[in-house]
Amino acid sequence: MSGHSKWSTIKRKKAAEDAKRGKLFTKLGREIEIAAREGPDPEANFRLRLAVEKARAANMPKENIERAIRRGAGLEKGVALEEIVFEGYGPHGVAMLVETLTDNRNRTVAEVRRAFTRAGGSLGESGCVAWQFETKGYLTIVLNDQDPDKILELAIEAGADDVEISDNLVEIYTLPEDFQWVRDFMAARGIEFETAELAKVPKTLITLGPKETLQNMHLMEALEELDDVQRVYSNLNLTDEVLAQVEVEA
Repeated sequence: MSGHSKWSTIKRKKAAEDAKRGKLFTKLGREIEIAAREGPDPEANFRLRLAVEKARAANMPKENIERAIRRGAGLEKGVALEEIVFEGYGPHGVAMLVETLTDNRNRTVAEVRRAFTRAGGSLGESGCVAWQFETKGYLTIVLNDQDPDKILELAIEAGADDVEISDNLVEIYTLPEDFQWVRDFMAARGIEFETAELAKVPKTLITLGPKETLQNMHLMEALEELDDVQRVYSNLNLTDEVLAQVEVEA
């Protein structure tokens, strides 16, 4: 399993607790609102459709979803949200991209910088690490009793760029322009996705010792705890040794 999916797996374990605090719904609502700026109809707006499906999967109330769509489409008054991507380095040179949605740029800059500084990292200039990542369509499927070879064949037929199969998970990567087609092609054939999004995927991974890896994981967790942060990407390789330690601490 790649470092990308391992981190996603760890985050999913905390999703229920985030939902209890309402933080998850707030972030999902902002994502819907931004997507709805491109049109309020999920059938005609693929980005909005993905955001709505993600919210439904998290059991976000229907009225919350509809309200976020109306705000984004300008049909209901709301705060002005801005998308900002921060770039920086975690401890020991790990590259990180931090995607945020905020109604107060100064607050968000200060909070993100503080999180990096406290962890022994540093917030960098625009462009300092972005070149180490590429945008790809990212789809994951939990196998359970499904045949991985059948899913692999469907992914190849749909035009996937790469497929990784490990443990109980299939990861499918696509070119950005092929993402919607591959997702819809497979969904029409009964495939259900646990994750379906455009993601920043590192071109290469950096492997550190357990202690240094955990330092970076704690930074990523601290960043994701911030209300304005939507996603955190890094080029950190999560080894099985570190994951075993995380399981013990959980």
